Amino acid sequence: MTSKFINPLTPQKKAIDIINYYFQKEREDDPLARNHARKELLNYLIKTDDGSYTLKSNEFQGKSETMHTSKGAITESLEKFIKPSLLDNKNDIKVLDTCSGFGYNSAALIEYLNIEHNTNNKLSMDLIEISIETLAGGLLVPSPISSHKLVKKAIEDKLIEEKFASIHLEESKIPSHIKFRFFSDDARIILKNLKSNYYDAIFLDPFSPSKSPELYTIEFFKQLKRVIKDNGVLATYTSAAPVRYGLIESGFYIGEGPVFGRKSGGTIASLTSKNILNDISSNDERMIALSDSGIPFRDPTLNLSGEEILKNRIIERKNVRGQYKFSSVVKAPIFLGEDLLMDKLGRRVLRNINKLNIDHSKSEKAFYLTCPQNQECICGCNQPKASNSRDRINIMIKRLSKLLEHNSLL
Repeated sequence: MTSKFINPLTPQKKAIDIINYYFQKEREDDPLARNHARKELLNYLIKTDDGSYTLKSNEFQGKSETMHTSKGAITESLEKFIKPSLLDNKNDIKVLDTCSGFGYNSAALIEYLNIEHNTNNKLSMDLIEISIETLAGGLLVPSPISSHKLVKKAIEDKLIEEKFASIHLEESKIPSHIKFRFFSDDARIILKNLKSNYYDAIFLDPFSPSKSPELYTIEFFKQLKRVIKDNGVLATYTSAAPVRYGLIESGFYIGEGPVFGRKSGGTIASLTSKNILNDISSNDERMIALSDSGIPFRDPTLNLSGEEILKNRIIERKNVRGQYKFSSVVKAPIFLGEDLLMDKLGRRVLRNINKLNIDHSKSEKAFYLTCPQNQECICGCNQPKASNSRDRINIMIKRLSKLLEHNSLL
């Protein structure tokens, strides 16, 4: 029999409908409600390659995405968040998991560090998930690893505390050296009330910047900077240019994260350059520094809608394109210092370069802009070379501004 809930066009919404319906049944004293919910929910879950499950989001601007890569939700947590956070040799670990979803990041961390059975270590996990239904979904999905059962128990306690659930069914016992706190509200609101200089690691795991830009703004990153320890590590799966520059503008060093299940690596950030093991590519540095793709997301009051943030960035990019930054369309910055073929692409790149009063790709000005990326000086400046992506990007930004200021005085 076909379920009355099935509607593949809106998987996230229908999954939420299922969760709300059956937890209402549980609150009405139906002890089997969760079992029915699990069966219904499987119609909207996608089993990933490592046996864990993920869920599609609702469509946004004609696109939808999954909560995790199809290569494996737990494995993605391990490779993109846990390992890069450099927590192996730390004790009394404190972690902030933003947009915690089904709790996979927490489960992967407990499993990786073997904290469940290591009573000499302590772990405090603060999980932010605006959707209490998504938290409840974590209670319903099959557990891909044993440590996820601890997370399920913590989720159940939270749901009962919030009167969303009413029956204790999870049998796991959370060890006294592992602490969970759940926050079910807008992360921008929650962050304002968290302790400063507190977290050893932050997992930044919302949907993509195009879907959840409010959690990728400079102002949001400044709050993350406030709550992370000086030697802490922030990890996110996205490599988007506005995210990376937003982190830089907020005071972080940035580096390339591991590649897993996607075409590019994520991003690792820290307030100390010692925690950045791999720089981002030179082409990415140039695009962030010199093109409009690096224009960050902004939310000055920390309460704008995602649509407003996206719209404002579009306007800002349009205003700087060809005036203060190279257009990102033809990726002109990556051709600076290189010979151009005068084919269709080459002619477009040259026109783009000319708009900022740079004669050609191998002019003195072109070499001046890209010199910070070279081990040996190529422009005659003889300046000390920056040792990390953040400093190189900032130097190139300043050099472009200096060139434009000089042009305006001519």
